[in-house]
Amino acid sequence: MRLRALLGDGTSGVGIAGIRLLVGEGELDRTVRAVMTTDLHDPSRYLTAGALVLTGMGWRSGSADSDRFVRVLTRGGATALAAGEAEIGAIPADLVDACERHHLPLFAVEEELSFAHLTEFVVRRISAERADDLTAVVDRHRRLVQAAAGGAGLDGVLGLVAADIDIHCWVLSLTGRQAAAGGPDLAPGLRVKLARAHFAARERRARVPYRHRVDGRSFSLLPVPEAGGAADPDAWGDWFLAVEDDVSDWPDRHQALLGELVRLVSVGRERVEDGRRHTRRLADDVLNLLATGADSLEVATRLRVAGPDEGDTWHRQFVTLTLPDVPVRDAPRLARVLLEEALADRPTPALVSAAGTGAVALISCEGGDDRDGAEPDPTTGLLRERLAALDGPATDDLRAHIGVSARVARADALRGALEEAWHAGRIAGTRTGRIEVVGHAELASHVALLAAVPEDVRRAFRGRLLEPLRAYDASHQADLIGTLEVFLDCDGSWTRCAARLHVHVNTLRYRIGRIEELTGRQLARLEDKVDFFLALRLR
Repeated sequence: MRLRALLGDGTSGVGIAGIRLLVGEGELDRTVRAVMTTDLHDPSRYLTAGALVLTGMGWRSGSADSDRFVRVLTRGGATALAAGEAEIGAIPADLVDACERHHLPLFAVEEELSFAHLTEFVVRRISAERADDLTAVVDRHRRLVQAAAGGAGLDGVLGLVAADIDIHCWVLSLTGRQAAAGGPDLAPGLRVKLARAHFAARERRARVPYRHRVDGRSFSLLPVPEAGGAADPDAWGDWFLAVEDDVSDWPDRHQALLGELVRLVSVGRERVEDGRRHTRRLADDVLNLLATGADSLEVATRLRVAGPDEGDTWHRQFVTLTLPDVPVRDAPRLARVLLEEALADRPTPALVSAAGTGAVALISCEGGDDRDGAEPDPTTGLLRERLAALDGPATDDLRAHIGVSARVARADALRGALEEAWHAGRIAGTRTGRIEVVGHAELASHVALLAAVPEDVRRAFRGRLLEPLRAYDASHQADLIGTLEVFLDCDGSWTRCAARLHVHVNTLRYRIGRIEELTGRQLARLEDKVDFFLALRLR
């Protein structure tokens, strides 16, 4: 109950006669959770947070006692103090001053009002409000379950909670992906910070809820266990609920609602996991069929289990992912989770399986066969964007090599598409970026040839052509290698290259002459231009 219920000010029903407010007019919305009577000098061992303390002032022998007694009450979390006038008459000024100083509401209990009657009033009000709260909790539970069962999804359930108690909340994964929102979408950077905070709190076994303040906002983070069990400590795809508030101070009815929300999200998570387990089994079956050389009709039949035949406009392609910096024993599992997270929310679920030292996904996509390269493949850009956004604690500073095959329409072309995706991934592994995605189009260029050349041969070829230029640049503070790159990029055009470098054409001719002199090559010859171009690509 609220303190104002004692006074019956018109907003909380009829109050109780014989009580006056002396201190704390601005604190009447404080909650009373219990009532206790004491005349002990130090009642702290019996004091409970939220208590209305009734006292006959038996602890007071002098004015100095008031400040000490009030300090004990405030440290113990008392909501207010009610002092009886039956024994001592008017409440002494030193007690009024102490309550004002420590911001503790103070009531005077007149002689005609017994502590027993006051206690009965408070207990009756608390019990009635708890019953109302229980009814409200049951009603909220019913509406939440109806929303979840009615196909509203987790976004709908979280939105219902946000509207009910005016609190925003989100479901996030440890990779930083937002699985559901009951408020405005969180910025990617903020999601990553929350994922890291949740991971760190979980590792040190902090008390739930994990409280975290980031970018000037206060959040409570709650683990979302799998339905019927605890969260898997090794699950990189774990979910958690982020609530923009400190829920540890919430009233009981909101705490109950929060617990129900976590259980419903847990059920939603289990449904997602069930779907992923199903698609993993299908992916394993398809990969096994392809590895054993099964008939294409058998492969096509198995694929129909994954989803209906979408017609001539729908095709399939493979995506491979390897993580060179992750121990071999962990790489397939983490790669599978990352592919599942990156390919989440697709209209047709991706079939993802751990394979070799990484993971492979078979995805359905709309559009024709793109081996001719005339139509750009949107998958490579999507993967690069999503994997860059997945930057939770499990993916900290990971390098990822991704290969994407062409889209194919027939089951008998899948084996070739799988080999193509793995080969594209190997080419991605020759590059130095954190996230490298190579599509099938690059397999038809010089990139594929360079990737197949042994490293010692590539190093020797590169050194013979570029080392003299690198040494000259270092000793003369020149930029012959940079000049060579721009010259080739301008297709050997003297005027365009000079303009790009902001130098006179004669200066450019001098630099090209030095390059030819140092290397023994002639940039007017096509074969020498090709050699320089390849050497620069091998750096």
